Amino acid sequence: MQGDTQSRYSFDVGPEESGRRLDAFLAQQLRDLSRSRLQKLIKEGHVTINGCPAKAGCKLKKDDCVAVVVPPIPITSLTAEDIPVAVVYEDDDLLVIDKPPGLTVHPAPGHPAHTLVNALLAHCSRLAPTDDASRPGIVHRLDKDTSGLMMVAKSASAYANLVNQFKSHSVVKRYLVLVRGRISSPQGVIEAPIGRSKRNRKRMTVTPDGREASTHYRVVKYFDIYTLVEASPKTGRTHQIRVHFSSIGHPVVGDSTYGARSPFLKRQFLHSHYLGFMHPSSGEFMEFRSELPADLRHVLEQRDEEAQ
Repeated sequence: MQGDTQSRYSFDVGPEESGRRLDAFLAQQLRDLSRSRLQKLIKEGHVTINGCPAKAGCKLKKDDCVAVVVPPIPITSLTAEDIPVAVVYEDDDLLVIDKPPGLTVHPAPGHPAHTLVNALLAHCSRLAPTDDASRPGIVHRLDKDTSGLMMVAKSASAYANLVNQFKSHSVVKRYLVLVRGRISSPQGVIEAPIGRSKRNRKRMTVTPDGREASTHYRVVKYFDIYTLVEASPKTGRTHQIRVHFSSIGHPVVGDSTYGARSPFLKRQFLHSHYLGFMHPSSGEFMEFRSELPADLRHVLEQRDEEAQ
């Protein structure tokens, strides 16, 4: 099954673009397409220069003719499901939702349905196409057991714009996190590269050959043997906050994967409570906040009662 019919584009290279890489040139010309999709189109032979297949790093010359064929994205058999999801904001370009814990973001092997994507398809008829047909509209993800704010793109142009904002680290994300132990510094930065564990491919770990990762934090409140922090990841590595705090000896409470099982919480204490970004059409900076859900709020109330 396919999406929309294929599109064709043709561009003449002017003197000011002479010497530019092909992939950089196309990123400027086709702003509605993500860099990853452009790279894939080039690799699969859908881009030619003067009628000949070209590589991404090819340097353009004045008067070159660059032709692009964009085939339709295959659509998987995703089914709309009536799953409750709180929509915080919506317009023609995007949605901001408050994801409940326990909800996987998109279908994957072993989990083909009952996801946020299935819920969104029941809510609105249009989500932005992406390179992965099982993830329409998904600009970024939250772990299954992480709750809070997420943005979802409804149009292709909004998707490309929001993805670029994430790449430039201009999106502001803040999480409320309860960690084990008392963090000595009231604020700080954890800078440690993250990569996939060689021992367990389902886990991430701090490793010298990993990708750069940076997490800023500030202490919100101390409890007896726990610390509530506000964490702001400046990069978007898988499990970044969980891995970073575990690496400094303060794993996230309730996170059995990275070392802090909890007798009073069945999931990790991790909530996306603030999201700020530029609206892809208006350029206006938009801010959204989400209160702690009941289960996490109850944990903090219990800690306060024990301290009295």
